[in-house]
Amino acid sequence: MDALRPLQDPDRIGTYALLARLGAGGMGMVYLGRSPGGRLVAIKVIKDEITGHPEALTRFRREAETVRAVRSAYTANLIDASLSAPPYWLATEYVAGPTLSHAVRERGAFPADTCRRLFAALAEGLASVHGYGVTHRDLKPQNVILSPQGPQLIDFGIAKGAGDTALTVTGLAPGTPGFTAPEVLMSNQVGAAADVFALGATIAFAATGRPPFGAGPMDAVSYRAVHEEIDLAGVEPGLAALIRACAAKVAAERPSPAEVIARCAVGSALVEDPYYQSLVSLAEEVPATALRAPHELPTMGPGYVPTQPPAHPDYIPTLAPQGTTAPSPARSRRTPWLVTVAVAVVLGATVGVVVWKTQQDGGGADAKAKSPSAQGTPAPSGQPSKGAGSQKPPEYIENNRVSRDYWTLSKDPGAASHGIGDCRTVGGESNMPGEFQTAVNDAADESRPDVAGKAKISMRIKYAELQHQQPEPYYIAVGVKPAHEIDTSTGKPFDGLLMENKGVGYTSKPVDIYSKWQSGKFIDLTYPDDFEQHVGGKTYQPIPVRNDPGNWTVVFYHVKSSPTDYASIACSGFRVK
Repeated sequence: MDALRPLQDPDRIGTYALLARLGAGGMGMVYLGRSPGGRLVAIKVIKDEITGHPEALTRFRREAETVRAVRSAYTANLIDASLSAPPYWLATEYVAGPTLSHAVRERGAFPADTCRRLFAALAEGLASVHGYGVTHRDLKPQNVILSPQGPQLIDFGIAKGAGDTALTVTGLAPGTPGFTAPEVLMSNQVGAAADVFALGATIAFAATGRPPFGAGPMDAVSYRAVHEEIDLAGVEPGLAALIRACAAKVAAERPSPAEVIARCAVGSALVEDPYYQSLVSLAEEVPATALRAPHELPTMGPGYVPTQPPAHPDYIPTLAPQGTTAPSPARSRRTPWLVTVAVAVVLGATVGVVVWKTQQDGGGADAKAKSPSAQGTPAPSGQPSKGAGSQKPPEYIENNRVSRDYWTLSKDPGAASHGIGDCRTVGGESNMPGEFQTAVNDAADESRPDVAGKAKISMRIKYAELQHQQPEPYYIAVGVKPAHEIDTSTGKPFDGLLMENKGVGYTSKPVDIYSKWQSGKFIDLTYPDDFEQHVGGKTYQPIPVRNDPGNWTVVFYHVKSSPTDYASIACSGFRVK
């Protein structure tokens, strides 16, 4: 929970005084608000930059309709909404408590008995939601709040009712890799059984403290979800058996939520569990402004026109027709993340998409670097930044050290056929921002499992719920390492001597990963166009990928105060035949 920013955030939305930032959702900012009568609410406001996209508005309206329709003890009820004209927003009950993801991160794996009670409670929540003809489609630890009254399911942005048509972009599988069922990944078949799969994966995370299908490239995680067993090492056998049943590869073999509840056979309420009670204490405190008297809060100000009459606590708004949209600005190019995970699993649509989780905040941006120099010819070099606190990064990073970051193609034939591999990062730092997501593809044909010509490298901060505030600039340069050491006189490996590449690689100009942090857009770079190598005061042109077939490594470096002050934070790679 973060303070409002006077120059960016409004004082009010509708009749609600805004008190703090709760975070950011995939489509906009979420605020803590207070009604005229003193009720706390969570207000989601859609981003200005996507208000002109009809599909985004349709999804937002459908989320409001879904939350309005599902009146359950396991969901935050809709209080108010304004969806007929900008700014578009909806207000739900404010639920205090940590997310399941945060609780596991802070306390580690849960005891088996607590997991079993949580299992039963979430299954009962799903049964309630399914009873309204709705499937959640994105159940995961980040979307479960551990409140004093029991777990609450949040974020119905991609939920689907029985009568709804799919909003998923053609080829794009909904959900989160590692928690998305095989039938959804393979053929976008979404049903109640897919929620049960996600439930099993969520409890596996709670019981182990580990991602249920491992970490690494997202297409690799999805491949494991389709073809490999869920990670249950160390889990109590009876609990593991129930999780395994929920995570069955075939939807028809999974138990129903009612069967899950019966098999849990809990004898007491989750909220009476001492361990669960200790987790509730991890909730963020409501800011002192929430306790101020109404006359102390920001006034509506002159010229204020309410979006609708003040809402009674039980008032359920009549939402605008789904066809209503704002004037549409020019539509931007779709981001690389819209390459489907399902197609990546089935057809090899991406060479690699990597998610790296941390506890800091993050964002994404669009940027380009340049590569002006010729092979072996010194080019003008930039100057390092002026020191700590400077808002400008150095113009380049120096290839002056040994790098032991290496990417290799998977030994699993099925994974290798899709260009999936593993990366070893040695000696880097771990405090990268937010959830750092990267993708590497053939620039001309993203369906290829390898790179034949130019490589497209993309990076951004994925999960908006971790983007509580815009931090200081965080500069990243990308290094692309050929498979072998390169003879600069020929642009190819040394004749008759193939040596492992231990250099930093050809690198891009450092860019601020937070430069457009709220947009969620990717920074796209192209190898070799945006890359060059800096060694001993000279700048060299990168080689074509065809000059050195094999496993190429892509390293992401956090750049600090000078061309020699940097550290690797993540890596990926691609195969050149």
